[in-house]
Amino acid sequence: MSADSKDKAGFIGRLFKMRHADESFWEEKPEVVEEAKAPAPAPQENIAPEPAPEPAPEPPAPAVEIAPAPIGPETSWEPPAPAIEIVPEPVAPPPPPPEPVLAPVVAEAAPKESWWTRLRQGLARSSSSIAQGVADIFTKKKLSADMLEDLEDVLVRSDLGVAAATRIAALVGKGRYDKQIAPEEVRTILADEVERVLAPVARPLEIDSSKKPFVILVVGVNGSGKTTTIGKLCAKFSAEGKTLMLAAGDTFRAAAIEQLRIWGGRMNVPVIARETGADAAGLAFDAIEAAKAQNVDVLLMDTAGRLQNRTELMAELEKIIRVMKKVDAEAPHAVLLVLDATVGQNALSQVEIFGKVAGVTGLVMTKLDGTARGGILVAIADKFQLPVHFIGVGEQADDLEPFTAREFARAIAGFED
Repeated sequence: MSADSKDKAGFIGRLFKMRHADESFWEEKPEVVEEAKAPAPAPQENIAPEPAPEPAPEPPAPAVEIAPAPIGPETSWEPPAPAIEIVPEPVAPPPPPPEPVLAPVVAEAAPKESWWTRLRQGLARSSSSIAQGVADIFTKKKLSADMLEDLEDVLVRSDLGVAAATRIAALVGKGRYDKQIAPEEVRTILADEVERVLAPVARPLEIDSSKKPFVILVVGVNGSGKTTTIGKLCAKFSAEGKTLMLAAGDTFRAAAIEQLRIWGGRMNVPVIARETGADAAGLAFDAIEAAKAQNVDVLLMDTAGRLQNRTELMAELEKIIRVMKKVDAEAPHAVLLVLDATVGQNALSQVEIFGKVAGVTGLVMTKLDGTARGGILVAIADKFQLPVHFIGVGEQADDLEPFTAREFARAIAGFED
């Protein structure tokens, strides 16, 4: 290549290079917002321009692309807030027209059933057991020795006791062998004999007004109903106009203390109580002193339930009575043994042991409405001849009533009047 050709080619190359460098000067660049200063571009070689020929027409400028602003390290991006939708408040429908006001219907309270009705209903399980057994034996048959033995079995199963069952069977058989006898006639003989046995022991609890306070100690095994019986007696004596005080001597059970406080609150009667586990004998001493100071008529003292075969518990009961006598030599003036009719023959041993330890003066039979063993009262009367003051056939205050021999005998024999 000649020197002229080389010079010409070098000139064109330098011209082409200059053109491309100059085009960047005329291009329209987007504005870029930067928080951090961009580094300066490296210096380019400074080439002296040569005289340029006629400039060629420039190509069209490329489309401008605007890049988003870069996010710096301290800038956080948050999404745009959602559009707020305005929901119109619902328009409440107009209220319905008022209903006509009717006068309230006052239901008349059902009349309280008589004591006889409640007693008969309470002894229904005992009486139905006896009546069904008698009907099965004496229906359209001539009287025989075997039938009388079957009658004794029915009466013994109802806990009337062997002695009472033997006497009743002998009375039924007297002068009636080889003859038919109606079940109603057998039940009449039964009722008459039960009444004869119970009449001497059906005695009310008499409060000697010359002894203030008249101290009544209530004893019995666990669950016999002592605390409830005290509440019911409190209601009865209050209705008679007597002033009372209660002593929560069952210090082993917090529930018994609270129950007695509830009864006292209902009757507006003061209750002497100590913390759970306190000495019952000390409580008895304090209760008699407080009753004397307030000149109350009757002091009813609860005791913890104790099994008759627990020697140490029976010894504690003896201690309570000894401490009472230090305050009042005649106290307690009455010792009531509360018996649960559902225990059947076990009640006989309770009467025997509590009688020896505490000097029981009278009986209260409870829960006759929950058993078919109501005849146990006949067996107890037959053996011990202790007064029976009250019997209970329910949980309400008026479900404890003075014991009446004729009513009990007619109810247990299944008569309705």
